[in-house]
Amino acid sequence: MLFKYRASDKEGKIIEGEGDFVNENAVLEYLKGQELNPINLQLVATGLKLRTSLFGSPINITDQIFLTRYLALMLKVGTDIFKAIDILIADFKKPTVRSLLIEIRENLSKGKPFYTTFAKYPKIFSPVFTNLIRAGEASGNLEKVFEELSDSLEKQRDLQQRIRSALIYPILLVIASIGIIVLLVTFAIPKMATLFQGSDMKMPPVTQLIFNVSFFLSSYGLYLLIALAIIILAMVMFYKFTLAGRVFFQRIAYRTPFVKNILTKMSYQRFAITFGALMRAGLPILENLEITATTVGNEEIRQALLRIAHEGVIKGVTLGDAFRREEAFPQTIRTLISIGERAGHTEEVLSTLSEFYDSEIDAAVKSLVSIFEPLMLMFIGVIVGGIALAVILPVYQFTSQLGT
Repeated sequence: MLFKYRASDKEGKIIEGEGDFVNENAVLEYLKGQELNPINLQLVATGLKLRTSLFGSPINITDQIFLTRYLALMLKVGTDIFKAIDILIADFKKPTVRSLLIEIRENLSKGKPFYTTFAKYPKIFSPVFTNLIRAGEASGNLEKVFEELSDSLEKQRDLQQRIRSALIYPILLVIASIGIIVLLVTFAIPKMATLFQGSDMKMPPVTQLIFNVSFFLSSYGLYLLIALAIIILAMVMFYKFTLAGRVFFQRIAYRTPFVKNILTKMSYQRFAITFGALMRAGLPILENLEITATTVGNEEIRQALLRIAHEGVIKGVTLGDAFRREEAFPQTIRTLISIGERAGHTEEVLSTLSEFYDSEIDAAVKSLVSIFEPLMLMFIGVIVGGIALAVILPVYQFTSQLGT
């Protein structure tokens, strides 16, 4: 709950402030710890609303890792869940996380299940996150579920960081290259073009074209930049806030050479991690398949998982045989799941598959970068070389005319 308070220090100075606290006693304890004498307390709100921003959720994956890891540790050493949450509320400075913890504590005190708070924010906490906690509560194995969640989230974050690290240099190369071309076209070339405007010399077609483009960009470049920024912002909003936008960009991504290969392998990895985690949590197989289908990010694989659930397992077909029917999965996955089911080691097989595809994604990203970098350098070389040649040609003609 959000409280406003007025208090005085040892010297009688009035201090006003606000903060999230479980109740009035918690506010008084806080003021006592700060050696302040309370004058007035006012309840402002029972909780802060969690929001998602335009470019991401206020509670990021690092926050989720910390929460799940800490709660798993507290439960492991036998700490009461209410006490563990109170410690987190006192220590966490991020407002949205503290607001979430306060809401969790209030719901628990009212007898509501732990998972219900997370279920209210599907844009922040995935269905896997929520359902794992639900399964852990039902089985009385919440400690193991929190450990499972923290490990899974750490793997997800590590993969994201590796991909970002691999793409930093190519992105910087693209930005630098665009900057060089813009400087040449908007500043350097127009100044050179003015040298030839007063002469009767006929410009080569390529040179004239570049001069015309340069004059246009130097005159209207700012308007084009604003228009480009508006288009990019509209595309981001279209992707973030509409289902049609996500489907549209996903189709483009899955039709792009090399990128399609990486995204498909990422879908296989998400399948293996999610399916294995939900299986270890004891979730029923049909519900497990349906939840996993929502996380893979690939429509073909999603439909295959739903067919496995509704046309295979529900009709008594074994999991291995149901997977064998679906060509959306590679032969390796279909065979290993079938073998794992017969041997009773499906969870271990899924763990092995997630590690395998983790290394495959790493290799695919590095391969893409190794191909992209020289191609980008060649492209920029051709552009800059073409501009330089187009500028040199009239200079050469001009000097030749002077010589004659």
